[in-house]
Amino acid sequence: SVTPGQQVVKIVNDALVDMLGGEDVPGLDLNAAPPVVIMMVGLQGSGKTTTTAKLGKLLKEKYGKKALMASLDVNRPAAQEQLKVLGEQVEVATLPIIAGQMPTEIATRALQAAKLQAVDVLLLDTAGRLHVDQGLMDEMQAVAAIATPKEVLLVVDALAGQDAVNVAKAFSEQIELSGIVLTRLDGDARGGAALSMRHVTGKPIKFAGVGEKLDALEVFQPSRIASRILGMGDVVSIVEKAAAAIEEEDAQLMAERMAKGQFDMNDLRQQLRQMQKMGGLGALAGMLPGMKKAKAAMDASGMDDRVLLRMDAIIGSMTPKERTRPELLNAKRKIRVANGSGMQVQDVNKLLKMHQEMGRAMKQIKKMGGLGGLARMFGKGGMPGMPGMGGGSGGGLPGLGGPMNFKK
Repeated sequence: SVTPGQQVVKIVNDALVDMLGGEDVPGLDLNAAPPVVIMMVGLQGSGKTTTTAKLGKLLKEKYGKKALMASLDVNRPAAQEQLKVLGEQVEVATLPIIAGQMPTEIATRALQAAKLQAVDVLLLDTAGRLHVDQGLMDEMQAVAAIATPKEVLLVVDALAGQDAVNVAKAFSEQIELSGIVLTRLDGDARGGAALSMRHVTGKPIKFAGVGEKLDALEVFQPSRIASRILGMGDVVSIVEKAAAAIEEEDAQLMAERMAKGQFDMNDLRQQLRQMQKMGGLGALAGMLPGMKKAKAAMDASGMDDRVLLRMDAIIGSMTPKERTRPELLNAKRKIRVANGSGMQVQDVNKLLKMHQEMGRAMKQIKKMGGLGGLARMFGKGGMPGMPGMGGGSGGGLPGLGGPMNFKK
C-alpha cells in the first residue's frame, strides 16, 4: 500500500544517504603505535574545545583508551583553563599549563608527556580564529609537522550554514583533513550543510555534536541526517538514548502496566525521570517526527527542563496512597501538596490533568492492541492526543503544546 509520494520520499532519502557517505561511516583510525595523535582544527566558536573533551570522554568510555588532552590555544583568553576544567568533568587528563609557551612548544611537550604516561591517544585542541587567515594555517601546518597526527578533525558549526561550507573548503585546501565533526546538530539546522561539506571536502563526517552535555557526541549516521533533512525525525536516536538511559527491567514493568491500561502518579514520575535521563524535553522533541512545532512552542514559552523537576517535586509532596490513587486529591489535599512543593494549587491541577490525559492515552493503546498497535498507528503518521501530528484530538501533548506552564 505504498503511495507514489512515499516512494518519491524513499528515493530522495536513499540519494541523500548516498551523498552523505552511505551506510558505512569510517570511524576513528587508531591503528598506529601509541600515542595516536588526533588534531582538532576549526574556527573560534565552532565548539572545538568542548568537542575535544567530548571525544576524550568517548575514547575513554566506548573505546577503552587512555587519553591525554592538550590545549594549543594561546590566543583566546582562558582557552587552556577551559579545557582543564572540562577534562576534570569528563575525568580525562590534561597537559599542565605553562604560561608563555608557543603552540609548537606545547605540542612537543604534549608528545613527550604522552609517551612518558603510556597514553593511547593524544588530543590536540588547536587555536581558532574569527575567520580563516594565513597565520592560522601556518600555525596548523607547523603543529602537524611536529605531531604527525593520525587524524585531523575539522570542527564546524552546523548552524553556520554556507559559512561552515566555506570554512571547510578553506581548511581542506591547506591541511590534509581526515574527517569532519558537525556540532550543534540538535539546533534548528537539520544538517543540510553536511551535504555541501561532504561534497566540497570529499572527507567523511565522523561525529555529530547533538547537545551541550559532555556525552552529547554521536557517531555520524547519514541515514539519520537524511531523515532529519526530510523532516522525518530521528526515532533511532530516541531508541538508542532510551537503551543507554533506561533499565531494561524498569522498561519491561512499565510496558506490562501500559498494556493493562494502568498508569498512576508513580508511573508518571518514572516517565519524567526517564525523560530527564534521555536529555530532557527539548532533546526528545527535536527527534520526534512532526514535533518541530511543539519544540518551537516550548522555546517561545520559555519552557525548559526545570519543568520536569517541578513536576517531580509536586509528585514527591503527595503521600504514597495519593500517588497510587490520584482521585483522592481533594481541595484540602491539593493545598497541602502545593505548599509542600513550593508550587501553586493550579500547578497541581495542571499536573493532574496531564496525568489524566496520559492515562487516557494508555487506555487507547490497550484498545489498539498494546504497543504493537501503537507502532502500526505511528507508521501512519499519528499519535493519540497530538493535534498537528496526524493524530486525534485530545488537547495536545500534555506539557508541550497544551496548558502546562511551570515557568515560576
